[in-house]
Amino acid sequence: MTLETIIPKIEKKMIYATGFNHTVLFDLGDDGFIHIDGTQSPPELSTEEKDADVTLETTATVLNDILDGTQDPNVAFLMRKLKIRGNLKLAMKLNAFLES
Repeated sequence: MTLETIIPKIEKKMIYATGFNHTVLFDLGDDGFIHIDGTQSPPELSTEEKDADVTLETTATVLNDILDGTQDPNVAFLMRKLKIRGNLKLAMKLNAFLES
């Protein structure tokens, strides 16, 4: 998986993120970063490592599987395939639109 394949999937999911006025950083290790700025309208995506309200650390493969619906983010978290730094409640809100 690459950022080029994941970013369009996140962009499609952003339509479900109305009212999500926060920032999120996906830390994909060696594969890079995806930063979502939901305080902008429309939300802005970048591949820069920036400060965020919540950071989700995982692999590109796991994130792709979550976006495709083949990996439940809650199970990924429990199996330690997904780590959350920052606001846990915000991560749960994010979960709602990632699964949509």
